[in-house]
This record gives sequence, C-alpha cells and structure tokens, in this order.
Amino acid sequence: MGDDDAMASFARDIVLLRQVGVNPVVVHGGGPMINEMLAKLGITSTFVNGKRVTDAATVEVVEMVLSGRVNKRIVQAINGQGGKAVGLSGKDAGLITCDPADPELGFVGDPTEVNPDVLRNLFAAKMIPVVAPLGAGRNGETYNINGDTAAGAIAAALTADRLLLLTDVAGVKDASGQVVTALSAAEVEAMTASGVIAGGMIPKTETALDAVRNGVRACTIVDGRVPNAVLLELFTDHGAGSMIRA
Repeated sequence: MGDDDAMASFARDIVLLRQVGVNPVVVHGGGPMINEMLAKLGITSTFVNGKRVTDAATVEVVEMVLSGRVNKRIVQAINGQGGKAVGLSGKDAGLITCDPADPELGFVGDPTEVNPDVLRNLFAAKMIPVVAPLGAGRNGETYNINGDTAAGAIAAALTADRLLLLTDVAGVKDASGQVVTALSAAEVEAMTASGVIAGGMIPKTETALDAVRNGVRACTIVDGRVPNAVLLELFTDHGAGSMIRA
C-alpha cells in the first residue's frame, strides 16, 4: 500500500478477477498510516505485551485513517482501473459484530458475528467490496480489528473458495529457509510448535487455520510485492505462495 505502482498493479488484478466472474472482497489494514497520523496529532500509544492499547482517542484516529484515507485510496485505485469498487467497514449494515479481544487493550475487537448479506448484494450488482477492519460492539462501540483476522472471519462467513493473505515475505519457510508451497493444518501446527514458524508469521498462519477450519477451501499466504501475485496464485499451477488446507 506504500507504492503507487504496486497499488495500480493490484487494482488491475482485482478488476480482472471481477471481469472473469470471480467475486473478490478486499480487506485491508493500515498500521503505518495510523502510526503516522497518531504522531502528527501528538497521541502517544502505550503497549501491553507488545500490543497497542487502543483507547477512545486512538480508536477515533484508527477509524478516520482506515475508513477514510486508506479505504478510499484502494477504492479509487480499483475504480481507476475500470472496476466498480465500494468502500465500507465492518460497522456498515451489521457486517461485523465484535467483543473485546482483551480488556487491557481497550477498543481492540475479535469478530464474533459476521453477516455477509451486504457483500452478496454488492456481488449481485457486480461491485467490488473494499472493507476497512472495524467492527461494532454490542453497545455501539467502535472496535479496531487486525486486518488478517477480519479477512479470515469474512472469508469464513462467505465460505470463500480462497483466502489470500498478502504480505511482504515470500511465504511460509521451512527450517532450511525454503518456501513451502503446500501445507496441511497438522504441518502448520508442528512447524509452529518446533519454532520454525515464528514471529509475525504466527498470526497469519493462525488466521489461515481458523479460516480453513470454518469453511474456506484454502488459504494462501502470498508475497504481495510480486507483480500479478493474485493472478499467479489463482490461475497458474505453481501458484505464488504457501497454500494451507484443512
């Protein structure tokens, strides 16, 4: 998302998917942009166990950046390539209902209910939904959701054929540093237990496991920096990342 050319390439791929009859849903994050805006506004974050505490002031900034700046940039990029993208967040039409992920973290949410009817209506109108990872609490609160977590929950609710997690690494690597192109859930668990899967890859593989266990046919962790990564993954035999199946 920090590179205009990469964004344009991604947008072209998404428009092509829609043109050949695939119904893509784009779910995005925006951590660096949130950090930049918090710094501009002089809002200092505190952390618990390495995770940002999202207080009332912070969640306002998060919503402004995710639903505003980031969401509309992606919508504009897709529309600029000839698509018909519509931006929304998990708060729209009851798409995502959240409970607090951890009371110590404030307004950080875990999706507990996903109602994908609004997305299906957009598919029927040949629209491309672009979703900011925010959800509504049971008392009207706004919750910030991890982008991968939101994507996995939406994919499961749609029983999607494929969940693609675009990242900035080549995929899941084995102990020798080679990318593993196909993994079972049991293999992912074993590699995590042995420490081969570690750091920032753990939440991505956990999202993948949750998704495939809840109705998604397969999840692939893809290097989004590779040109046409989405098309390579969906339309070639060799794919473009690490595919995880139940």
